[in-house]
Amino acid sequence: MVIERGGKETMMKSSSQSTDLHDDEERYDVKLDFSVKQEMRDGIRLSSDIFRPDASGKFPTIVTRSPYMTVEGFQKRFSDEGKFFASRGYAYVVQDCRGKNDSDGVYQPFFDDPTDGFDTLAWCSKQDWCNGTIGTIGASYQAWNQMSTAVLSPPNLKAMICTVALPDPVLNVPFQNGTLELWMVEWMATIDRRKNTDPSIFDSARNYYHLPLRTMDEKFGRKNSPIWQKWIDHPSADDFWKKSFYQDKLANVLVPVLHVSGWYDDDLIGTHLNYTRIQESSKSELARRNQKLIIGPWPHHVNQTRKLGEIDFGGSALIDLSQIELEWFDHWLKGIENGIMEEPKVDLFAMGRNTWRKIDSWPLASTTYLQYFIHSEGKANTSFGDGVLSTDKLEHGDDHLDSYRYDPSDPCPNIFDPSTTPAEGPNDQRSIERRDDVLVYTSSTISSDLDVTGPVRVKLFASTSARDTDFWAQLTDVFPNGYSMHLTEGIIRGRYRESLEMPKLLSPGVVYEFDIDLWVTSNVFLKGHRVRLDISSSSFPKYDRNPNTGNKFGEDSEMILAEQKVYHNEHYPSRVILPVIPQSEK
Repeated sequence: MVIERGGKETMMKSSSQSTDLHDDEERYDVKLDFSVKQEMRDGIRLSSDIFRPDASGKFPTIVTRSPYMTVEGFQKRFSDEGKFFASRGYAYVVQDCRGKNDSDGVYQPFFDDPTDGFDTLAWCSKQDWCNGTIGTIGASYQAWNQMSTAVLSPPNLKAMICTVALPDPVLNVPFQNGTLELWMVEWMATIDRRKNTDPSIFDSARNYYHLPLRTMDEKFGRKNSPIWQKWIDHPSADDFWKKSFYQDKLANVLVPVLHVSGWYDDDLIGTHLNYTRIQESSKSELARRNQKLIIGPWPHHVNQTRKLGEIDFGGSALIDLSQIELEWFDHWLKGIENGIMEEPKVDLFAMGRNTWRKIDSWPLASTTYLQYFIHSEGKANTSFGDGVLSTDKLEHGDDHLDSYRYDPSDPCPNIFDPSTTPAEGPNDQRSIERRDDVLVYTSSTISSDLDVTGPVRVKLFASTSARDTDFWAQLTDVFPNGYSMHLTEGIIRGRYRESLEMPKLLSPGVVYEFDIDLWVTSNVFLKGHRVRLDISSSSFPKYDRNPNTGNKFGEDSEMILAEQKVYHNEHYPSRVILPVIPQSEK
């Protein structure tokens, strides 16, 4: 989301970092107006800083709304962005969200932003410096509040730039398919109050082990936090969360949107779903035909480095994103024919081959889906076991299963690189693949490049001794030297296997099909590499530990063991489904 490990947020590069292709254009001096108040429909007054050309006349306006102005470094980042756009003939408005910094009211993440955003755009359109043409920009939470406003179809909104947009709150943060993204407690503690708290003061690694979850807010100095308590009360897609949903209303987004994300962005599902659904369902032909998507080899902090951990994605991994953003607004807010819409709609970075692919469809029209079935003789535990991935279908007589014990007091850890901020990335998974509670299935060596680009899913047939438990799956690329590079992963809480809205506990010993969404990726498994699927029941502390009790969420102080069985036979064909692109299409 926004406050990641290390407490920073994705922002566009400042003007000093941009390669400017319009040196012959007029540049304006910049006029600043701080703490300008806007009254919302309920009388609450929000505060904005405004950067605009120091010249007479009306200008197209760019708006961003943020809860982070009191986070170290953010004011300068917004200032740099404001000066960048204002010097190029835009008014730029950065507003404190309700209840944050200089804005009145109480901050309630995910709830007040849609109407506040709508009212703010209406206010801007009436100012003597605005020509009535408005765009919005922002990353992470600021992309979420853009989208949640856009589904209200504001009349003056003409274009958007949404970077690493959050999806609906039950698909990623604070909950992902019934599991709690545990670092959200640190985010809550950081933003809960008018002035933000420096997250470095928290002993998060230790606090994440605290039980019950209900009182974890106390470990972060926010006893009985209304935000945290409401989250614990509402782990399902119930009426509480439905009030904040926007992705079921994307048909109401009527404007062109530039969507930006990275393959290692922990909110990537938001960008993927927003792009595809607006393109398919918008009520506006203009919007349907003019969505643009960029996904690079980046984490949540997009376009900051070509190297993540031990993997260097090469010189082409970084792009001049500031220039692309400027050209996007120049075209849609100023009517400049600069060629940006003559290019393919989709720019995807293919890892492995480390090249950009420019195409007009996402997922690719040429995609075929290859099923890799899991096989073993019953001992797939660890990478030293007998687990195999094969395109050969399971036949009669291939009646085997694998088992492991999930102990929530000793959860399988999430592997990240503590030397990088944020820590998501193509990190080596071999350390967890030595654990007995991780089932490892590996293909034979790839004889020719395998281009996997698009959505990845796992169909897992499994049973448990518990009334509730989790199943987690991960796809990796195994190099000839053994490096097991993380690509993408997903998780499902057992009680939400059928519906995120209506939880239903498991019956011990019964075999269920678990559909695990591993989101999307683009990776070319090079000749000599292998495809690997890992299965376990935790990835801690990325997700909270399922205590296996089946009790009410967030109340358990004790945990129990769960005996897990994964089936792979003719009747229970557990498998990973990979989107494969023909080698002829690069």
